[in-house]
Amino acid sequence: MAADPFRIRDHVADFDEIVADIRARSLATRRTVPMEANIAYGTGPHEALDIFLPNSAGSDMPIHMFIHGGYWRMFSKEDYSCVAETITGAGAVAAIVDYSLMPGARMDVLVGQVLKAKAFLLTHADRFGATSKRFSVSGHSAGAHLATFLFHRSPAPSGVVAAFLLGGLYDLEPLQMSFLRDEIALSDEEVQRFTPMHHEHDSATRVAIVTGELETDPFKIQANAFRDILASQRLDVRASQVADGHHMSTVRDLAAAGTPMAAALHAFIATSGGS
Repeated sequence: MAADPFRIRDHVADFDEIVADIRARSLATRRTVPMEANIAYGTGPHEALDIFLPNSAGSDMPIHMFIHGGYWRMFSKEDYSCVAETITGAGAVAAIVDYSLMPGARMDVLVGQVLKAKAFLLTHADRFGATSKRFSVSGHSAGAHLATFLFHRSPAPSGVVAAFLLGGLYDLEPLQMSFLRDEIALSDEEVQRFTPMHHEHDSATRVAIVTGELETDPFKIQANAFRDILASQRLDVRASQVADGHHMSTVRDLAAAGTPMAAALHAFIATSGGS
């Protein structure tokens, strides 16, 4: 039987070692980067985010929100604090967001939560020395999928200047026949409502769609298809591949100074209103 192209462990031999490294880096980040933890953006369970500040914190800074992956059913904001190293290094306030996990919560809850988090950050940006006029977002895997709901065409304006989508999922239908069928059991209604390719997006949002060269085919096919859809909707969108990168190395390297991934995110934030 062919390996499931969506089951990342089947394609990344050092999956557990990379996850352990990301978590260790995140613990170090939480100890060394100025932060305010567990800020409620809503009243429900898991509706909290962590804010990390640049060393040269001031006023009217850009604010950048990161949404973690894990196929909507694993990981937390604490696991991905390390991404704040690159975000704050680009002169932006970093907001690392939590959300409820499937199957205990359904997709509509998760999408609603990231929208609440965005609304909270836009409303309270000045509390953190940031400005709502310089708001950008990134996400990895399922987090990239969730990030797309932050820059829909309606209601307009979305308030999202730019979105950095790494290793994302933009068509949910194939997941119904993957190992996730038993783990999250996406319904036909969820697939229809929450497939990004079915939606209209804000033409004022600049989008970078990034995949690793060593990703399995569905990730690369979906990235290119979503790029074409966004281009047809008149967004400024670019798709690129990371040489020798796979699904987990790319997200690990977002926080690893000197890597192409960290450099790409830093430059993306800087050109979206950063320093």
